[in-house]
Amino acid sequence: MRKIRTHIKGLYILKGKKFSDPRGWLREVFKQNYFNKNNIFTIVSKSKKNVLRGLHLQKKNSQDKLITVLKGKILDVAIDLRTNSKTFGKHHKIILSEKNCKSFFVPKGFAHGILGLDKENIILYTCTKYRDKSSEVSIIWNDKDLNVKWGIKKPILSSKDSKAQKITQFIKNFNEKKR
Repeated sequence: MRKIRTHIKGLYILKGKKFSDPRGWLREVFKQNYFNKNNIFTIVSKSKKNVLRGLHLQKKNSQDKLITVLKGKILDVAIDLRTNSKTFGKHHKIILSEKNCKSFFVPKGFAHGILGLDKENIILYTCTKYRDKSSEVSIIWNDKDLNVKWGIKKPILSSKDSKAQKITQFIKNFNEKKR
């Protein structure tokens, strides 16, 4: 397994090893010594093609996340919303698939979203904190200020994600709470 840095500090790609034989395969997903993190919460989600989930983050009890595709292919996007970061508002996107054996490590302080690219996409999330629904925030996926090129004009969205706030509103709310 290899740990690969991105252009944004703290955001990593893991290139796993896949061991195949006539019975099937085994794939490495996480090594604690790469991050010194305790992953305590695991989620599996299934999405159809053109389903966009995100952009989500938790204001309190933020989670580090490792995202791995077990079946299918997704576009995965992370946006740096750490207020003291030199790359605040910048994003990194990557294709994750069962075939390319890549995982994406997204540290706390990032908004995160995925777009299903195959007919059926099964995604594994391992997190360092439990979900805190009361502190969840959604940023609108197509906010022009974020300039994320998703490659789709009309994704399938949840009602929560279709009503998400713009990044300017998120920043305004954050700054008001700091006072």
